[in-house]
Amino acid sequence: MTTPSNTSSTSPFNRKAQHDAKRIAILSEAARLFNSKGSRATTLQDVARGLGLTKTSLYYYVRTKEELIFQCYEVTMQRQHAIMDALDKASMTPLERAGKFFKSQFEGWLSAQTGDDVHIAAPLEIASLKPQHRSAIESEYIRMFKRLRSYLREAVVSGEARALETTSATRAIIGATDWVFHWLHQLERSEVPSAADAAWDIILHGLAVKDGEYHPSPLNINADTERPAQGFDREEQHRQKQEAFYKAGTWFFNRKGFNGASLDEIAEHLNVSKGAFYYHIRNKEDLLFACYQRSIAIVQRIDALAMRAKGTGLQKLDETARRVFHAQNSDLGPLIRYNTITALPTPRRKEILAATEDADSRFDTFIVEGKLDGSVRDVNSLLARRLMTGAINASMDISLWRAINDIDEAAIEYFDIFYNGLLPRESSRETTQ
Repeated sequence: MTTPSNTSSTSPFNRKAQHDAKRIAILSEAARLFNSKGSRATTLQDVARGLGLTKTSLYYYVRTKEELIFQCYEVTMQRQHAIMDALDKASMTPLERAGKFFKSQFEGWLSAQTGDDVHIAAPLEIASLKPQHRSAIESEYIRMFKRLRSYLREAVVSGEARALETTSATRAIIGATDWVFHWLHQLERSEVPSAADAAWDIILHGLAVKDGEYHPSPLNINADTERPAQGFDREEQHRQKQEAFYKAGTWFFNRKGFNGASLDEIAEHLNVSKGAFYYHIRNKEDLLFACYQRSIAIVQRIDALAMRAKGTGLQKLDETARRVFHAQNSDLGPLIRYNTITALPTPRRKEILAATEDADSRFDTFIVEGKLDGSVRDVNSLLARRLMTGAINASMDISLWRAINDIDEAAIEYFDIFYNGLLPRESSRETTQ
């Protein structure tokens, strides 16, 4: 007679299986809350409550919120590499692998919404992790980046893709998908698969309508048009001090995240006393909010320049993106990375997102204008804008990924994938829009 085993992974008596299942549920619920509310607004009690657990029972699996964030990001990286592992074993071309990976970001979100899979946290706050945790996640993120870049490089070598700067293209692609969790909820769930196909079509074919490659015109960056005028009156001196605080704050928030940035450290960086600093800045949340306001104001000035400019819709779109890129990667910037947006309380976050949406809508205007004047293909304008603004947010740290000798040249190479796509163009002749 055979004695039934209670060690099967499906057995209700298998403690390890029960522990693993509960851990997966905890990380999924935490990821859902982090994506929707942000880590700062999410407490361990919120996670426990969402699962019908006590806070004490949650401590059995995770002791601190930072540890919970780290574990969520670990799962995210494991998921990304598992997708790539499967793609590497499949009979596909390099570009087909890149496309499947790109679309998997949409598919994963949809599966979580329908309950067919767990929620995966968007790794937006890596900078705020403890050094050892940050190093571990960054290492896996870089490995993911290199794997995707290898798909593009192999496609270029084989002739499947046209020649392009693959490091910039990879960063742009990843940036374009970083925020799908934020805006896909605006679509009907049934529309998500077609949105993924349409988004990849933009990456493959680009926005430019002509057969030959779109070659941007030289761009004259006049700092005076994007930098507020300087003066010597007391009010202007006060404004300039605040500007210095906001620029320094933006740099620290971008590099260290909201939790990792310290007001005392920022004051020391500016070589001002804590008293002088706190006279202008009451607390860290106020500083972050002001940093977002400053960045939006810069983008609004850039938008205004483009609205007055002559040229095709594609030219205006291109020049606007390049000017923002320049502001992010020059002395005019940096601009705030939206990875810290969830650190703001809901009312302030909504205010910033509404202002951002208004500023970003200029991209829709230029794309529609381009479709009318024949410079832009017939694409979904809102979808194209979402991809480009995601990539723009990711371009802030492009110097960490590649050497930058000329900012505008780097901008042209970065946005090239959105205008000319990955696939070879029918004509290689130089085209002036």
